[in-house]
Amino acid sequence: MDVRGFKAAAVKSGIRGKDRLDLGLIVSEVPAAAAGVFTTSRVQAAPVMLGRRRLSGGRAQAILVNSGIANACTGDGGLLNARLCAAMAADALGVEEELVQPASTGVIGMPLDIECFRRGIPKLQVALAGEPASAGDAAQSGLDAVARAMMTTDTVPKTAARRCDLGGVEVRLAGVAKGAGMIMPDMATMLCFILTDAAVEPDLLRAMLKRSVEASFNRISIDGDTSTNDTVLLLANGRSGAPPLVAGSEAQSLFQQQLDDLCLELARRIVADGEGATKLVTVRVEQAADELQARAAARTIANSSLVKTAFFGEDANWGRIIAALGRSGAEFDPEQVSIAFDDVPMVEAGVGLGAEAEARATEVLRRPEFTLTIKLKAGPAAAHYLTCDLSLDYVKINADYRT
Repeated sequence: MDVRGFKAAAVKSGIRGKDRLDLGLIVSEVPAAAAGVFTTSRVQAAPVMLGRRRLSGGRAQAILVNSGIANACTGDGGLLNARLCAAMAADALGVEEELVQPASTGVIGMPLDIECFRRGIPKLQVALAGEPASAGDAAQSGLDAVARAMMTTDTVPKTAARRCDLGGVEVRLAGVAKGAGMIMPDMATMLCFILTDAAVEPDLLRAMLKRSVEASFNRISIDGDTSTNDTVLLLANGRSGAPPLVAGSEAQSLFQQQLDDLCLELARRIVADGEGATKLVTVRVEQAADELQARAAARTIANSSLVKTAFFGEDANWGRIIAALGRSGAEFDPEQVSIAFDDVPMVEAGVGLGAEAEARATEVLRRPEFTLTIKLKAGPAAAHYLTCDLSLDYVKINADYRT
């Protein structure tokens, strides 16, 4: 879905060879309110460090993203290259350099090839203007093209869109995301860019994005690893003509619901496309003493390699689940715990329900998507995480990622 006042394009710049889209550009026709959430890792890529500083002003007008090279652990040269690339985009677009947000994803430790940007950015400029590309340029316009240019080990592009009525005016939201490996809560190895034509002040936009990320991208796990480049950006350019959102208003609540829903859809798509994944699993912990303990329990189970390999093997091995629960830090009585796969009870009062229950649970595990529910009988709180199975293909993909 088009979002008023935004354009996007992607090209084959040569960063990943001649046959792959690898450089994308999103631009607002006016400076937009902007908010972002970044990796919690102490090791941060150059575009994260530069983008975080620039975002302190609460405004952005363009996002320049490349795949193939992360521009992480590249020292002062990496920061210089991030600035140079952003400056090239700013010059081509005629916007302030500080309003360009850089983003990169790919192999850590390799420097960017600036010549690829010198070749690619003029092609992006042509594509954004709607002019036909010359033969071999392979420039494509639209958010779908940017979603493909961001892909690394992703097997499918990830996009989502929402709309809502605010004061009689239709407001649109659209998002693109990438991520398939090195995915763990508290930001994952992912990029996500969300655009809206709503009018929102930066402080409110920041608060709304933080809430949405907490309930979506911070509740996913593929392999328990976090990266150096994780970035979620939200730009609001106000071009819908709807009245500015006011904190606590009905309109703000409606917009927040749509933003939450869009982020959750993109988060689900990331986990479903996990490297080598064959199953999408919701781990839900209920009746915990408090939310922090519920989250700790769900997160530990979602990250457990033994649990995830059992999912892949379609083995209803509840012993691995309760063992992971025991090291989660959550307080509970093991003799009160219940475990179920979808609507099939597997454990009651800490004791397995026998071979028949296991056979029924195994049938659930053969589905491509299911829910694992654990009840601790320790209080009123609940939390969930999205995870996937851990397959042989995950090892193959990551054993020779750089080759």
